[in-house]
Amino acid sequence: MKNMKKVEQKKAKKREKKNFRKAMEKELREHRSSFIVFYILRAMVIVSLVRQIMLGSYESAFFCILTLLLLYLPSWVQVKLRIELPPPLEITILCFIFAAEILGEVNAFYVVVPNWDTMLHTLNGFLAAAVGFSMVLLLNDDERLTFDLSPFFLALVSFCFSMTIGVLWEFFEFGMDWFFHTDMQKDTVIHAIYTVALDPTFSNKVVAVPDIQDVVVNGKSLGLGGYLDIGLLDTMKDLFVNFIGAVVFSVTGFFYARSKGAKKTPAQSFVPSKKSAEQDYLRQVQEESGTGEGPEKKP
Repeated sequence: MKNMKKVEQKKAKKREKKNFRKAMEKELREHRSSFIVFYILRAMVIVSLVRQIMLGSYESAFFCILTLLLLYLPSWVQVKLRIELPPPLEITILCFIFAAEILGEVNAFYVVVPNWDTMLHTLNGFLAAAVGFSMVLLLNDDERLTFDLSPFFLALVSFCFSMTIGVLWEFFEFGMDWFFHTDMQKDTVIHAIYTVALDPTFSNKVVAVPDIQDVVVNGKSLGLGGYLDIGLLDTMKDLFVNFIGAVVFSVTGFFYARSKGAKKTPAQSFVPSKKSAEQDYLRQVQEESGTGEGPEKKP
């Protein structure tokens, strides 16, 4: 009997995986625009992966494999959580993943393209605010819940969620640099420092060192034309542009929520919604295979 149960459980798991794959295939093809972008980006990642393997750059090849997996993330979220991502949001997420991993890491755009990191952090602030706003909005629209949140509170939560994600990411960058000696917090060349560490009187007075033209370390000139700030300015700049992205979405999200979706704002194209029966491909596949969950029971 135990063996029979194990066999049935294995068969059930196989059916679930098969149903999920079918639902994913349908989800990927639901919107023509996002599918075209997905297909093009996936092809470019595969080409980049082959190239990196041929060059023997296995670290970059790892980033390519990671990107391939992340490109499926929006569709996975839609199928698993039964929410519908608007095509503009889905396309933005796909392009963000490609820009951060393939262009930024593999092709070193973070180093060779000015303000590439700044642009992505600004976009990240906007997208994270959209995610926070949507999470609360979907709960707020749930008929099973009794609370009703104001548009201002929705906007505030989206802003705080975005800033929290930004801070946690900077913690991650610092941790990688400190423990694994990477350089995720890019350094900045500056020409003046102001510090109490150089105060000979130890009276907490700021000592200025202006017009720094060069720095010598262990008897060797760095040749940077100034003093090398270790990550602080990069971190603060990233948090500031994250703040800008969060504010932009939160403001537009406020007007969207206040009008209950009637007033067109930039937030309208970035707010997910619950899937309708026609869009719930996982349930459709389950019903076709005879493993459907059945109709939902009202509380």
